[in-house]
Amino acid sequence: MEPVYGLFHYLFTSAYGMFFRGEVEGQAQLPQEGGFLIAANHASFLDPPMIGAQVSRQLAFFARKTLWRGGFASWWLDTVGTIPVDRDGGQDVNAIKRVLGALKRGRGLILFPEGTRSPDGQLREPKAGVGLIACRAQVPVVPARIFGSFEAMGKGQPLRLGTPVNIVFGPPIFPSEYDDARAGKARYPLASERIFERIAALQEPQRPVI
Repeated sequence: MEPVYGLFHYLFTSAYGMFFRGEVEGQAQLPQEGGFLIAANHASFLDPPMIGAQVSRQLAFFARKTLWRGGFASWWLDTVGTIPVDRDGGQDVNAIKRVLGALKRGRGLILFPEGTRSPDGQLREPKAGVGLIACRAQVPVVPARIFGSFEAMGKGQPLRLGTPVNIVFGPPIFPSEYDDARAGKARYPLASERIFERIAALQEPQRPVI
């Protein structure tokens, strides 16, 4: 990991352990080398750092362009390799190019197929974006599901320290499983649906009985 990313990875990992500690399963499913995607459900601003804290490799993330307002925030976003995306401007070609470049360099990337946070913590319909990127990059996709982050800090809700957040990673999905190049215009939505089905099928880890 690069130094600044490594520092904040340590801080987020410590914060998870102190304030949101839950059960984490399936970390052995994460590739140890080469580009890959993590595709997860999305219910809270806490999801990216909490998922990233469980991964021992440096990852890239998406963030809205509007977050680049100068000062420390912009420096930090750039330094840790965050990719700005214009969510209001349709397909952001520059963001897609940066994503594909990062994957070719062997970087991992977290994507949220639902596109935005769920307003009630329930799974929403996936967008075609994750399918587009996966099909173009032809990399493994690790499905992940995070449980409890909505209760910890859902959309419009206050932060609730001490709320357990559980995370599970599923087996990687390979291009031969999600990509059907014969599907024509349905290729990317179909890939997103296949990936999201694997996310939805993941079961919450069970806390051990003490």
